[in-house]
Amino acid sequence: MNIGDSGNKGNVIGGYKATLKNPHASEEAKEHAQKVLDKLGTETETSMKNEKMHDAHNVSTEGKNPHNVIGGYKATLKNPNVSDEAKQHAKECLEELETMS
Repeated sequence: MNIGDSGNKGNVIGGYKATLKNPHASEEAKEHAQKVLDKLGTETETSMKNEKMHDAHNVSTEGKNPHNVIGGYKATLKNPNVSDEAKQHAKECLEELETMS
């Protein structure tokens, strides 16, 4: 699979990572998932992080339900499992969305 063909690289990578942790997945499936993740390597993680940081400055609800977007950011602020960096990003996005309204 060419990860560049996917609409959401994070979901593709997450799916392979989930396969590795799934006790019901076959060893063959786990080996394949590990090979794909190894092939993608840290380049994928770095490019995904860069994409997210780029998106941080271009908050848009185009094509999305704005109430769901706002709700997602608010949930991020209250989630104890979310990093301080992610909470700060959510706060900035909420502030930007307020100014757009």
